[in-house]
Amino acid sequence: MTAEELLYTSVPNKRTELVRGRLVVHEPPGGKHGNVTANLGARLWTHADLTRAGAVFVGDTGFTLARNPDTVRGPDIAFIRTERLPQPIPSTFLEFAPDLVVEILSPHDRPGEVLAKVGDWLDAGARLVWVVDPERRVARVYRQDGTEDVISGDGALLGEDVLPGFSCTLTTVL
Repeated sequence: MTAEELLYTSVPNKRTELVRGRLVVHEPPGGKHGNVTANLGARLWTHADLTRAGAVFVGDTGFTLARNPDTVRGPDIAFIRTERLPQPIPSTFLEFAPDLVVEILSPHDRPGEVLAKVGDWLDAGARLVWVVDPERRVARVYRQDGTEDVISGDGALLGEDVLPGFSCTLTTVL
């Protein structure tokens, strides 16, 4: 399957991605996932809007990360810096990785699949990936340079050089 075919494929009540040309179908996430996504997305949007740093995308917006075979991933939240933001924003999948990717784990997510997603994002050019685990109340931060951190308790998710000035304690979004 290609990215263009995926764009016009409908699987009712499911979430879909394309991984190396193969359709991957996921169950919709539960309430906690949606609440954490909204909380963090709102904080990111507010900061990006006030600083005019770029745009925030939610709702599994599709990003084409590779071609032949195609890979299209849909993060829970994505941020793109102003200077990389296409004008106008296309109604098709965006053809690059966002600067910041946020994945909120659901109870059915498998660790190997999540790490594969993180790898796809970083390989395609994402500079920062946050994986937030609401059940364990922890977040993992992965960077383009290969470093990673674990955030827990009152620790903060930081925008670093991707979204300067952004800081949000994990407890405020969980």
